[in-house]
Amino acid sequence: KVYIISPKNGDTVSETFVVQFGLKGKGVAPAGVMVANTGHHHLLINVDPMPDFASPLPASNQIRHFGKGQPEADIKLESGVYHLKLILGNHLHVPHAPPVMSKTITITVE
Repeated sequence: KVYIISPKNGDTVSETFVVQFGLKGKGVAPAGVMVANTGHHHLLINVDPMPDFASPLPASNQIRHFGKGQPEADIKLESGVYHLKLILGNHLHVPHAPPVMSKTITITVE
């Protein structure tokens, strides 16, 4: 299970805020390091439709990679409403099968 610890669904945050990543039942390993039952976080920001889960997740402003195994990140976004989701990717940035992803949360950036 992967989940967003903070911010919480419905929160209003400043333009720069911290997203804390939660993970249960698997471990965290950096990209490029193949260890069974591990992965690293990818933060999806207003991604619709979802990317192809059979391929490596592309890096972009909407799909942010945390390949060093970071448990949190400072995020900067312009004012607006955003939908955030975490997906765990393996050592090659490919989502697990079945995908390990969080519920989508909605935040407002002021």
